[in-house]
Formats: sequence, C-alpha cells, structure tokens
Amino acid sequence: MPVTKCPRKSEPLWKGWDRKAQKNGLRHQVFAVNGDHYVGEWKGNLKHGDKHCCKEGDRLVSTVLAKPVLDKGGKGTQVWRKSGAVYEGDWKFGKRDGYGTLSHPDPETGKLRRVYSGWWKSDKKSGYGIQFFGPKEYYEGEWCSNQRSGWGRMYYSNGDIYEGQWQNDKPEGEGMLRLIFSVVENRNRYEGGWERGMKNGHGRFFYLDHGQLFEGFWVDNVAKCGTMIDFGRDEAPEPTQFPIPKVEILDPDGVLKEALDKLRKPEEEED
Repeated sequence: MPVTKCPRKSEPLWKGWDRKAQKNGLRHQVFAVNGDHYVGEWKGNLKHGDKHCCKEGDRLVSTVLAKPVLDKGGKGTQVWRKSGAVYEGDWKFGKRDGYGTLSHPDPETGKLRRVYSGWWKSDKKSGYGIQFFGPKEYYEGEWCSNQRSGWGRMYYSNGDIYEGQWQNDKPEGEGMLRLIFSVVENRNRYEGGWERGMKNGHGRFFYLDHGQLFEGFWVDNVAKCGTMIDFGRDEAPEPTQFPIPKVEILDPDGVLKEALDKLRKPEEEED
C-alpha cells in the first residue's frame, strides 16, 4: 500500500509581508498623515522603545543605545506638526509613561520653551513634576491625571507663593500663602485651611507689615470671626498708630465660640 504524505501548507505571502511591515524595534522618523512624526523604537506598532535623542543647535540628533526593547518601555521623541510641541522621554505601549519633558514653541522667538518636566502615566502628568505657566510663574509638586494633586508649591507671576496641599488643580487642605510686599522681607502670609482654592476653615493671617496677627474662621476667602492681636509690632516697618486695646468683654472666649458654632452649624446640616 503506497504511503502518501500531506503537502506542507505554506504561509500566504501577505502574512509575511504584513509581519515585516509591523513597526518593531528601531525606526527612523515615522510620519503620521497629519505631519506629526516620532523618532525612537517601537513594539507591536506602538511607541515603545529605547532611543536617546538630544539637540545640537537646532538639529535633533539620535543615538541608538545598545539595549533590547524591554516591556518596561523606553525613550523616544514625538513632534506635533500643528502645534509645534515636542515631547522627549519615556514611552510605554504608545503612551507617554515614565519621565519626560514637553516643550512648546515660544510665540515670540519661535524657539522651544520647556512647559513640563516630570513623570507621566498613561499619557497624563502623574507623580512629581514642574509645570511652567510663564517666565515667572510655575508649579513644582505632585500631579494626578494632569491635575495638581497632593503636595506642591506654586510661584505666581506677582511674587506670591503658595505651599501646601492640592486637589483637582486647586489648593485644598492645609497650606500657606505668602504675599509679596516690598517693605517686609518675610512677607505677610496666611496659614490654615483651604477649600476649592479659597481660604476656608480655621486659619491665621500674619500682618507683618503692621505687626498684627488675626486668628479665626474663614468662609470662601472672607474672615467671619476671630481675634486680632499685636504681633511683633515693635519690629514692624509700618506699625499701627496705636496698639490694639484690651478687650473688655466679660467672656470673650465664649462669644467667639458661639460665633464659630453658628458658622459651623450649616456645614454639619449639609453633611
């Protein structure tokens, strides 16, 4: 009885061509239809490689690192044609993930200006990073999903500095705001609670220019009740004409407590 063998099935040619067409490993500049382009390594058609990019003058120079493509991702550079933005840093499965720097062209000079340097996760700012809003205005601290969240310090263009807790891109929790004042070296400042970016709850305001201290309860940036005392009045550059007189109320603490209870009662009813 003759022995027959089944012919080996050959793989269709298109499968081999398709496999070779997949972007894997090191590639030169890869352009998108809209003109954006990426320099770096790939894995499974996603930006996910290990390539170091740097600048020499106005030219972008790429240096291949002697490392294999790892699952943890690698480095690459993405250029967005429409906005002119450039991202240089870590990638993971097609998204910015790890440490990287985002730069935008300056509207006046056209040169790239650093906008954000820090950590990313799934294409969003997450972890510690520095965001530049202008020449003299920037934030350094923690981020979560592109929003300032956690501890951070904000330097405002007018010289004010906020340092404390953030949530949903606004001061929330405990924090200190130092206000610019040319006469006072240490500046007037507020220390206390914040909610939705405004002073809320218990807090203290140091009027170092006049040598006074207010301590009390705040609602949406407005001091509702509290006590004002002299504080470093002798060293103040612009002290008040007269010191604060002694309070003659029989029970000042009781009066203040009653006012605080009235302010806190609506909050308890809402809860």
